[in-house]
Amino acid sequence: MATVLTHAVMSLDGFIARPDDSVGPLFDWYENGDIELVGGGGSWTFHVSRTSADHVQPWWDSCRAIVMGRHLFDLTNGWNGVPSVGEHDFVVTHEAPTDWVPSEHLSAEDAPFTFVTTGIEDAIARAREFAGDGAVAVCAGDVGGQAVAAGLVDEVAIDVAPVLLGQGKRYFGDAVLPEGLLDDPVVVQGDRVLHLSYRVRR
Repeated sequence: MATVLTHAVMSLDGFIARPDDSVGPLFDWYENGDIELVGGGGSWTFHVSRTSADHVQPWWDSCRAIVMGRHLFDLTNGWNGVPSVGEHDFVVTHEAPTDWVPSEHLSAEDAPFTFVTTGIEDAIARAREFAGDGAVAVCAGDVGGQAVAAGLVDEVAIDVAPVLLGQGKRYFGDAVLPEGLLDDPVVVQGDRVLHLSYRVRR
């Protein structure tokens, strides 16, 4: 069965974006090295430190599906129809778009995106079925927080940047989380980023 994890780059004070959704210096570490980090089936290439590449690339490669919210989908235009990692995106939304144009070279019908109007549980169930023995990445924020609150997440992954944003969008969004314990973190220190991952105790 697929492993489900939430993920985002986060500031030290707990934000994954500014109030206007810009990320400021949070993503600077994606271009501060000379080792290629490849996502989107080869469509996205970053340059990071060797340590970060060795940590991030394997789980990006194992990720087969993403679960994201409609807000992030609209903000990025669904990454122009190319998932940032994995092979298919499941978008949690109240209503599927009827006029989405991913790019001039790709129609909405051909883009690997499924719009799920039946809630986070159904979106993750569909993503898990698609992913098989791979991984499902749930984008942090409101959708990620809902998934954690519903007990649907196996692992919480955070790339902590040495940045203070002061205000903005929180890693778990506005979700009210139940009290619980996580396992000890796996800690990998990159260049201008600290990679943390915690298994959720059942």
